[in-house]
Amino acid sequence: MNELSFYQQALYRIVHLEPAEWADISAKMVIKRFAKGDFLLRQGQVENYIYFLNKGATRSYFLRDGKEFTVDFLFRGDFSTAYYSLITREPSTMFIELLEDAEVVMLSFQHLQEFYAKYKNGEKIGRLMAEHQYVKRLRKEMDLLSRTAEERYLQLLERSPELVQNISVKHLSTYLGIQPESLSRIRKAHARN
Repeated sequence: MNELSFYQQALYRIVHLEPAEWADISAKMVIKRFAKGDFLLRQGQVENYIYFLNKGATRSYFLRDGKEFTVDFLFRGDFSTAYYSLITREPSTMFIELLEDAEVVMLSFQHLQEFYAKYKNGEKIGRLMAEHQYVKRLRKEMDLLSRTAEERYLQLLERSPELVQNISVKHLSTYLGIQPESLSRIRKAHARN
């Protein structure tokens, strides 16, 4: 299996591209490997890429008053970017950190815009990805308001059990909006079951 086939499968779940469209966009993709602890983006940089995780996982977070607040975890098969910065071209308030060694497919903002302009399916991908981002954010807000921290933890655990077990209590607790001690209790209770 070539390095872009997993990306192609994920993209085709959104929109099935014509062979010429796939050939055009895939020729502009870059595959890069990162080590655990590297950053795809740091606060203050303008986001210039959409990333696809062939392997690995990321944590998106921001700092306020010296404290880290985790916004999202993304895993193998997910698309990642600081979307607000990408579309506004403003400096990002987010960091995107690799939680493990990773292989990432990267498509630049410039090539993405060219693809949007050149192909009807390009525009469709852009629209559907924007809709996906909206739905994802709304679901997270609703989960924070209506689900318990334990339910949110179990939902994340379902997505990537091995990695979630290795994410630090500090990072997970800021994502779940609870104190580290509460998360430790949830983990212990779940481990007993």
